[in-house]
Order: sequence, then C-alpha cells, then structure tokens
Amino acid sequence: MTTPDPAAPATAATEAGLDPALASRLKHDDAGLLTAVVQDASDQRVLMVGWMDDEALRRTLTTGRVTYWSRSRSEYWRKGDTSGHVQWVRSIALDCDGDTLLVSVDQVGAACHRGTDTCFDGGDLGALVLPPTERTA
Repeated sequence: MTTPDPAAPATAATEAGLDPALASRLKHDDAGLLTAVVQDASDQRVLMVGWMDDEALRRTLTTGRVTYWSRSRSEYWRKGDTSGHVQWVRSIALDCDGDTLLVSVDQVGAACHRGTDTCFDGGDLGALVLPPTERTA
C-alpha cells in the first residue's frame, strides 16, 4: 500500500467515489439529483442548468469535463460528446444549502442544444424593474 503524498492537493473525488466529507454535505432532491448552474468562466453569464447525481459529480471532478445526468433519457452525458461543444471545468462550488452546484466552465461552441451561446437567450419575461429611488421594504 502506498502512503498518500501530503504535498499533493486534496481532491473531493477519486475513481472509487466522492470523498465522504463532500458526500455528507450534499442534499439531493427526491430523485437523488443536484441542480448544476453552469456559468461561463470568462464573463460570468449563466449558460445552462443541468442535473448531477453523485456519479456525475465524481466524473466531473475527476475528468475536467462536465458530466450530467439526463432526466429524460436516464443516462449520463458529457457536454460536447456529440456536438463538439465541450465544457472544460474551471471550478465547482457548492451552495450554502448543499443542494446546488455552481460550475464555472470554459465553453467551446454553443452551450444550448438550440445552437445559442446560452439557454437564456431570448428568455426575458419583461419583469417590472423599479428604479432604486422607488425600492422600499
């Protein structure tokens, strides 16, 4: 058996699974999933939202490419495997509740399956925006 190198960076996942300290912080929905909000590392735009279970998160943490769980197909998928529009991981953060991941990526090509840069292009719902002088509690 080899002794771990104390100078090596700690990792939240290995080939065997998620680090137990990380796994204990996760709060999954009833389907065992976490929401993954994906943000462009260069300009902080929200590109898309996906879903991850522990295995998708482990794959993402250990490969440098984002893996999701497809709720409609019930299978894992890596962004870019068929389209070439790859998401390279820059960082992953867990929110304070432990139920949402913020995945910062270098996006290659379109992020949305419609071929647009973000899944939120053209989605503005026209909410009322009050001027700061009218914002009272």
